[in-house]
Amino acid sequence: MIRVLIVDDDARVAQNHRELVDSTPGFEVVDVEHAAASAVAAVQRHAPDLVLLDLFLPDRPGLDVLREMRGPGQATGAGLVDVVVITALREVAHVRTALQSGALHYLLKPFPLATLREVLERYAAMRRAAERLSTVTQGDVDQLVSLLRPASSTALPKGLTATTATLVSETLRDAVGDLSAAEVSAATGVARVTARRYLEHLCTEGRAELRLQYGSAGRPEHRYRWAS
Repeated sequence: MIRVLIVDDDARVAQNHRELVDSTPGFEVVDVEHAAASAVAAVQRHAPDLVLLDLFLPDRPGLDVLREMRGPGQATGAGLVDVVVITALREVAHVRTALQSGALHYLLKPFPLATLREVLERYAAMRRAAERLSTVTQGDVDQLVSLLRPASSTALPKGLTATTATLVSETLRDAVGDLSAAEVSAATGVARVTARRYLEHLCTEGRAELRLQYGSAGRPEHRYRWAS
């Protein structure tokens, strides 16, 4: 289970993010804080894996909090805490400072909650991929970095679209158990061969898993489940 600390001065926004995180398989919220001082203390108290950090805080700038969370001596029991910045600040200087200070991602408000869910799912996929490695090749590094980057229509393989990718992802995520390409096709209205292409792409990204189901005769059936 990936343990998440939410830091946002807006209680309503923080609650929305809490509900989204708690509804995402494999994640749980360990605390919600609304100020810098309590956020830093919460990191030491809970040792979260991930912090969703707003940069507008009443007592100190969020960038100062990021530096403190990621600074020397701030490793938790599970290692150095990961941080995703969530903010309305659009100045390039803030983006550069956040990334240079160790933020994994810089998410601009306002955004659909589905965008945050995708960030979480990609973060989980990156952690699973990293846990399987001891040493890495350049290809391994490239894959880990790419897993953190939200999908776009230009990042998808030729012939795939972001809209249909989201539809297939949500169908698989909401399913009870695993699904075949034919079942995904029936649920989404896309052709079976098209559904399989999207499912294979999700497996390549580490966001879905393939299971072979063997019958009494013939080739095994490909079954897919959301990776949690």
